[in-house]
Amino acid sequence: MLQSKKKTWIWLIILLFIFVLASFFLFSEKPKSYPNYVSESPSPTGVKAVYTYLHNHYDTVKRWKHTPNLINHKKENQLLIMIEPFFMPTSEEINEYENFMNAGNTILLISEKPDGFFDLKSDIVEKDLSNKKLKIKDQNGITYRGEVNSSIRLQTKKQDKVLLHDTEGAIALKRAYGDGHLIVSIAPEWLTNGRILASDHIPLILTLINEEKPASIFFDEYVHMGENASTVWTVYPKWFLIVMLQIFVITILFLWAKGKRFGPILIPREETVRFSDEGVKALAAWYLRGKKYRDSLNIQSDFVKQLIQERYGIPSTVEWFEMIDLFQRKRINVTDVQILNDIGAVLQNEKLTKQEYLLWSKRLERLREEVVRR
Repeated sequence: MLQSKKKTWIWLIILLFIFVLASFFLFSEKPKSYPNYVSESPSPTGVKAVYTYLHNHYDTVKRWKHTPNLINHKKENQLLIMIEPFFMPTSEEINEYENFMNAGNTILLISEKPDGFFDLKSDIVEKDLSNKKLKIKDQNGITYRGEVNSSIRLQTKKQDKVLLHDTEGAIALKRAYGDGHLIVSIAPEWLTNGRILASDHIPLILTLINEEKPASIFFDEYVHMGENASTVWTVYPKWFLIVMLQIFVITILFLWAKGKRFGPILIPREETVRFSDEGVKALAAWYLRGKKYRDSLNIQSDFVKQLIQERYGIPSTVEWFEMIDLFQRKRINVTDVQILNDIGAVLQNEKLTKQEYLLWSKRLERLREEVVRR
């Protein structure tokens, strides 16, 4: 028997070893693929370079991966950078972003086609200007060189401030929202790792970021990941999840081998019937349903008297009020002495309410406990 158990454990260990090896080869780390415009991405289409640069030159630069309703709406000169959102936020989320700006903060939205975001509109450019170095002027008339792959130009309103433009129209604008502002640009390629060093993309980016001189900067990753921005499958690496699964399986096998069983403990009925107090419970229930409170209290009283006789030698025929002197002679201290005076009259009462019965039953039970403990 012992030898068969050893063989079983040996085979289990071999199977687990094979499982570990298979997991290692099947789930070995492969080159990780990143979505475009993600601040953690070192790929040419990511924006990790500009994130790292800002992190080294500003006091507070963080990633924001939560829903917009959790954003701090206080007026703290915050800048939230939204680079090429992957989906259109809901109307409730747009309202939260607008409340963020109305409180005195700024959102920098950078998208090739920002139409639909914050009531933005654009005009289509008939010329194909993609992959060409354009002359771009800022609000002070300074000329930069840069690429703009977007086929649109922003429509402006009277109160808007054009930050960057070329011969075809506005490339970046600034619009007031309450005490804050919305800054929009149609050139997300300026921030990508592969194009940030091309032409004058760095000064163009810094022109937009430093427009409001923010005290803290947040890269909005919620617009890339949505509600799946941080789940257990993305936070932890695959090898860690596999190890945890193996530990769980080994623990179950170990408990099973030790004879542990899960679920309710089933006691044979014959044992319960023979050795339980079902008869006492049934009798108590009968007295309660029949409202035989006086009879039940008398039985309880006689039982306590019997215990007193066995413990102290006081006859059970002695009346309750006569026991006070006997207790004093024997130097027996009782916490509730008054019960010895009052219980006799209660037992003579023909009609007892349920409340009275419960009260005196508890007092007799406390007296019984004191007798038993001594």
